Amino acid sequence: MTTPPTGHNGGPPLDDDEDKNASWRSWIWHRAHKKAWKTPPREIALRRLARAEELGMTYREYTLEIMERGKYL
Repeated sequence: MTTPPTGHNGGPPLDDDEDKNASWRSWIWHRAHKKAWKTPPREIALRRLARAEELGMTYREYTLEIMERGKYL
């Protein structure tokens, strides 16, 4: 298996059926994705929703920006 190129998100390859560790990496990736998108407390979700609407974005787009950049818009 080769190292992914720069800028790759590190997700599991979709065409890696012959790799013995493919199912493990897929499981870890799905677990991390679920943890990252865990529903926040009500107050935080409402604050994010209000700010997203102010910026003309969806809640999911706004939350993704927070996760990618590590800071609020």
